[in-house]
Amino acid sequence: MKSAITISLVNEARGGPFVFWDDLTAACRHAAELGFDAIELFAPGPDAVSKDELAGLLKQYQVGLAAVGTGAGWVKHKLTLTSPDAAIRQKAIDFIKSMIDFGGPHGAPAIIGSMQGRWGEGVSRDQAIDWLKAALEVLGAHALPYGVPLIYEPLNRYETNLITTEAAGVQLLQSLRTDNVRLLADLFHMNIEEVNIASGIQDGGRWIGHVHFVDSNRRPAGCGHMDYAPIVAALKGIGYSGYLSAEALPWPDSLAAANQTIVMYKQLVG
Repeated sequence: MKSAITISLVNEARGGPFVFWDDLTAACRHAAELGFDAIELFAPGPDAVSKDELAGLLKQYQVGLAAVGTGAGWVKHKLTLTSPDAAIRQKAIDFIKSMIDFGGPHGAPAIIGSMQGRWGEGVSRDQAIDWLKAALEVLGAHALPYGVPLIYEPLNRYETNLITTEAAGVQLLQSLRTDNVRLLADLFHMNIEEVNIASGIQDGGRWIGHVHFVDSNRRPAGCGHMDYAPIVAALKGIGYSGYLSAEALPWPDSLAAANQTIVMYKQLVG
């Protein structure tokens, strides 16, 4: 397994669970100095950072790009894949395609979290799931030429009413024609929704393609009440070799949160 740290450039997400904010160069430098393998980038869109600038920073600081978030499509543009408005659904797909194109050349998958939306207000659950599945088919295929999957994230019940557990996520992905969509196991969401987090990891099995490494209270790992030993054992048990990426609040500040994360990562993973 490998370590990663989150960086947000999205002003509308201020207060959210991202360790570093605003200054991409400084964040890459800190990540490298602390020994992280990669960064996970939450950008307002594909034009927020030029291709040359991003490639230069990754090369200069010898860090990878673990994944790119798409949540700005929701918090900034109010786009979801399950909107009752077909034009909004298409704009959501186009935005995610652009983020796949942004991360793909660096081997980084795009993550669909908040942009999945929810059912209600005239949209049935079955209809919302059908729209979600149709979008995942298109977007999974769009990611394929880059050699990366599309990452779909089950969220907790307060953020979506669609898919909230790893087992439900597996059922969703198994119903698709494409085999290029994988699940995100976010330990914060799993702490709310799973009866047992380690069992949830086992439910996800080979379908898990990314992990958000965070504590029960969304503070950095080790700052809540989460028991990591069985979680890490479960990840090893399913053969997971991807990133443990810190999508956590910058508590008590960004540098302290990053340092706490890498200390816990080394203790747990080695």
